[in-house]
Amino acid sequence: MNVSRSSSSRLSAATRVALAGGSALSSVVLLSGTAFAHVSVQPQGEAAKGGYATVNIKVPNERDNASTVKLEVNFPLDHPLASVMPQPVPGWKAEVTKSKLSKPLELHGKKINEAVSKVTWTADGSKIGPGQFQQFPLSLGQLPEDADQLVLKAIQTYDNKEVVRWIEEAKEGADEPQNPAPVLKLSAASDDHHGAATSPSASASASTDAKGGHDDKAGAHEEKTAAASSSSDTTARILGVIGILVGIAGVAFGVLAGRRRSA
Repeated sequence: MNVSRSSSSRLSAATRVALAGGSALSSVVLLSGTAFAHVSVQPQGEAAKGGYATVNIKVPNERDNASTVKLEVNFPLDHPLASVMPQPVPGWKAEVTKSKLSKPLELHGKKINEAVSKVTWTADGSKIGPGQFQQFPLSLGQLPEDADQLVLKAIQTYDNKEVVRWIEEAKEGADEPQNPAPVLKLSAASDDHHGAATSPSASASASTDAKGGHDDKAGAHEEKTAAASSSSDTTARILGVIGILVGIAGVAFGVLAGRRRSA
């Protein structure tokens, strides 16, 4: 009886621990899903100040009983972008909205009076179902030189008419908001990422230098090839001579051995 009660008690305790562990694990999974399942912007490569970049707007579906059918991404007009071009996504229709600027933007010597303020994707034969996500590629430029990041506020619409606004800006030292706005971090400016046009003379000079450098490399390559070929020929001759000498020695040894046997 004591053994039975002890075993039953141990089994009961083990069951309680397993249930508690399972409950804790489910909570962790649910919480982590909630924390990470939000609209975000991810650069493909580097997004340098003053340059151009390709980014993906990543849109996960957070609902188990509805699908995402529309997404709006808003661009800040205090740091306007003259060029925002969406890449076609099968099953989705993209619409670019521009707004007038209070202060004209100068780009490549031209004044631009309007900039893209919003891009809207609407489902056209497709949708983002439960447990799925979709990426919407964009080409952006010229990125501002006087900002460290761009906040791209987004609005996600489901087919059950529910609307989720990803517009809350994170504050330094505070926890992440419930519906954070996508943020594009900008890296330090570099000469390779600026969108400045190159003058014809500079292009010609660069082309000449590149060609000269190519010719120098080609000449060096030919010299190395010739040296390697000469070395290979010399090695082959030496090996050939050694082979002949070894053959002669073998013949002489055979003749001497035959004479010894005859004697």
